[in-house]
Amino acid sequence: MFNENELQRYQRQMMIFDRDGQERLKQSRVFIAGAGGLGCPIALYLAAAGVGHIYIADKDVIEQTNLNRQVLHWEKDVGRTKASSIEEKLREINPYINVIAQSLTIDEKNIMDLAKDADVIVDAMDSYNIRYLLNQAALRAGVPLVHGAIRGFDGQVTTVIPGKTACLKCIFTLAPPQEIFPVIGVAPGIIGLIQANEVIKCLLRIGEPLANRLLVWDGLNANMETFTVKRRDNCEACGDMSDLTKEIGESCK
Repeated sequence: MFNENELQRYQRQMMIFDRDGQERLKQSRVFIAGAGGLGCPIALYLAAAGVGHIYIADKDVIEQTNLNRQVLHWEKDVGRTKASSIEEKLREINPYINVIAQSLTIDEKNIMDLAKDADVIVDAMDSYNIRYLLNQAALRAGVPLVHGAIRGFDGQVTTVIPGKTACLKCIFTLAPPQEIFPVIGVAPGIIGLIQANEVIKCLLRIGEPLANRLLVWDGLNANMETFTVKRRDNCEACGDMSDLTKEIGESCK
């Protein structure tokens, strides 16, 4: 049920997907891995859209060097955990949703607990080692994974649908070297909003997700292309889906 303030808040988007769609968003659960450059715009727009349950995990503390791109962390927040900062801002943006942000390191021991109730998992990380854990969690839980990554002015997005599309290991068989990479704030803004758009489509089951497609954004030339990607039969992550512990769901089909 919605109160009068919520009905006014969501009026313009309910013109697109009506009250039933808004109720679906309100009941949805999204797990966002990362509260930095990508995590901030993703979380901001999912909260504004009325996604009812947003869970976030990030171990980092806010530093001055974060402030050129991590738009929910401000000068006054330097020294705070990103988790506490982003939770506070999201509650102010939309008091009608549930937000839980945890300050912790995502690892193989806790990933399934973090993601187990999610309808969609969102990759807003800068580490491929953790991305591969998110990929495996999505495969095992049978829920979509929306991947995003940025560098400089550029970025990429794809949506993994377990059992139906290429997974991250199919696309990126080897992790690139870990580095402190350059980034301009507009890049995670653009990529994060595309990820948020993918999440909303998946939750509402409308439109066409970036399934078996890798969207690549070239910011300096204002050029966006999509490339076809294919699932590998011998992929170590998704090549044999028979051992998955949960039947593949219907989300984002």
